[in-house]
Amino acid sequence: MGREGNLEAPTRHPLNWRDPGFHDEHALEQELERVFDICHGCRRCFSLCQAFPTLFDAIDESPTGELEGVDKRVYWKVVDHCYLCDMCYMTKCPYVPPHPWNLDFPHLMLRAKSVKARKGDTSFRDRMLTSTDTVGSIAGIPVVAQLVNAANSSKLGRKLLDKVLYVHPEAPLPAYHSTSARARLAKHMPAPAAAPQATPETTGRVVLFTTCYGNRNEPDLATDLAAVFAHNGIELTLAERERCCGMPKLELGDLDAVARLKDQNIPQLLKLVEAGYDIVAPIPSCVLMFKQELPLMFPEDEAVQRVRARIFDPFEYLMLRHKAGLLRTDFKARLGRVSYHVPCHLRVQNIGLKTRDVLRLVPDTTVDVIERCSGHDGSYAVKSEFRAASMKIARPVIQKVEGAGADYYSSDCPMAGHQIQSGLADRAREPTPPLKLLRIAYGI
Repeated sequence: MGREGNLEAPTRHPLNWRDPGFHDEHALEQELERVFDICHGCRRCFSLCQAFPTLFDAIDESPTGELEGVDKRVYWKVVDHCYLCDMCYMTKCPYVPPHPWNLDFPHLMLRAKSVKARKGDTSFRDRMLTSTDTVGSIAGIPVVAQLVNAANSSKLGRKLLDKVLYVHPEAPLPAYHSTSARARLAKHMPAPAAAPQATPETTGRVVLFTTCYGNRNEPDLATDLAAVFAHNGIELTLAERERCCGMPKLELGDLDAVARLKDQNIPQLLKLVEAGYDIVAPIPSCVLMFKQELPLMFPEDEAVQRVRARIFDPFEYLMLRHKAGLLRTDFKARLGRVSYHVPCHLRVQNIGLKTRDVLRLVPDTTVDVIERCSGHDGSYAVKSEFRAASMKIARPVIQKVEGAGADYYSSDCPMAGHQIQSGLADRAREPTPPLKLLRIAYGI
């Protein structure tokens, strides 16, 4: 019986990663065979990413035409192509729990990645790309930032990166800023335009989790958010300390590193929640980490669950304020037509299209929604061996942006925005993040 024959909502079971059997390779192989055989018989997810075509092509080209004829080494190629976007689980698979087949493809891929990580079977390149705090702190040193940015923007530098670290020469790499978002906001946090007002769902007082990307690579994400929230009478503060949310290490399967980061972030955030603050973060993946991934990894941790209950996507928060009649609509500028890409890690939060809804409040503004994967997904799109596959996945999104003729194109995920930019005919045309669009509309 598929999901269409079951009226119960899908149930996501906790990730039982601390059970000794979780990392048992024989048990893992048996579960891979079970799930891959079910996927082979269904094939609804063939168009989502490269993991499924890799599996199905291997089966079709095998001597038997069945999974039993596939070399087991192909299993790990499937694992490597999965970047844990969760879209198969959320939108396609008819066999997710409570179906008795209990199929959770992303969690199985995460289990396999974790087995590899425990064995030390991860490359220096992958460990470095996912060590965002360390890389950001080094690359953010003033002179070093200039050197890194110069190397990343030169053909010679990109050729060396490809040769040494297998980072594709045409993949978009973010710039590094020596003055971080946290430093900028600590020096000047915009004051709320009015006294903060609580609603049944929001406190009107928010701690901004800047994220490692927003802190060092695109600090405007945080400063734009601060300006928009202050304009709407929302009080903002920063946690005393902040580390990477853990999503990059999760995608690598390094669950022990995720646990260590959790132990540093959660006490800081819980202290502010207990003081009456809500939490927002400008990157969908980071919000999802606290909303879904950490609660599934640590279901018994009350602190994790309390933080989960108080973290919001920025536009989710703004729409809750609008619902209570507290969102200002004194817009000064129209936006015209906006081509808006919805990232996978925002879609799986199941909050609806809140970014679209807020932008539609701006007069003379049309928002064309693109609900397709950009193919970026963490570090996947920058790796030389996956670059072609990532661009194949991104092609429908890029075509929609090209054909829209919009005044702006935008994505809640800045990395997805630059992935789209890298495939446009006019690569000088940069994406405009939604928070920047809202700030333009407010004229602030």
